[in-house]
Amino acid sequence: MRVATRASRLALWQAAQVCDRLQAAHPNLVVELVPMTTQGDRLGGASLAAAGGKGLFVEDLESAIADGRADLAVHSMKDMPARMNPGFVIGAVLERADARDALVSGRHARLSDLGPGEPLGTSSLRRRSQLKSLQPGLEIVPVRGNVDTRLRRLDEGRYAALVLAAAGLERLGLGERITERLPVAVCLPAVGQGVIGVECGDSDERARSLVAALEHAPTRTCLSAERAFAAALGGSCQSPIAGYAELSGDSIGLRGYVGLPDGSRALHGERTGHADAAERLGRELADELLAAGGDDILRLAEQV
Repeated sequence: MRVATRASRLALWQAAQVCDRLQAAHPNLVVELVPMTTQGDRLGGASLAAAGGKGLFVEDLESAIADGRADLAVHSMKDMPARMNPGFVIGAVLERADARDALVSGRHARLSDLGPGEPLGTSSLRRRSQLKSLQPGLEIVPVRGNVDTRLRRLDEGRYAALVLAAAGLERLGLGERITERLPVAVCLPAVGQGVIGVECGDSDERARSLVAALEHAPTRTCLSAERAFAAALGGSCQSPIAGYAELSGDSIGLRGYVGLPDGSRALHGERTGHADAAERLGRELADELLAAGGDDILRLAEQV
């Protein structure tokens, strides 16, 4: 079973987790990693949003499956477009790690301690929108590169702080760098943040059968609500969209956000329902925000 992955340190860690679990579930299975450099990785310092969005991290891995160089691909689900490309399916999702965003700083213990003019590094339009809405005086500057590169630039004094995904830092053994885990009420996570997904061809019954052993059903339920929300909004990488679902018994609660990149206009919403109706809940919350002016916000965000 050949497993395609990006070649970054974090992506390789995630793919290794999938390989280890596959071999534990199927002791006679031979698993091989296929590291790749994707279009998104080749962008360097270019704007990811302007170049085409996080789907650029996905297309080369899907091509490897389509032309027979790989059987599976491992992704951070926050990098996956809300609508799957035809011919592919997420065959399994692993249990979600901490979905929150994290502040990393050598100067401040809390986000609220940052003063005007102190550069806060993030290239996420979602984070930028929510943080500017919360603290309009923040000076938010773009930062690209892998986690290690970003941390090095922080340590060199280019930024007063960074905001990164807590899960990524922990998976790289860098959890001690976190100075504050931002509550979801402050910065709602990206759809799928903290979730590792395993993609395969939708007609590949062997691959689908083998990866089914890795499935974490509660995570899938939450992910289904979040991705249905994002798909129904129809936004792109230019649109600051956030969505986060949590399970409590048979009940699921979904929070959603859509805003302009500068935080000057934003909408929040929340829905609760039965877990069996997760996707419908996502669509309903999207419809609610669109009707409240979200369609106008999304249209304006595309023009920024």
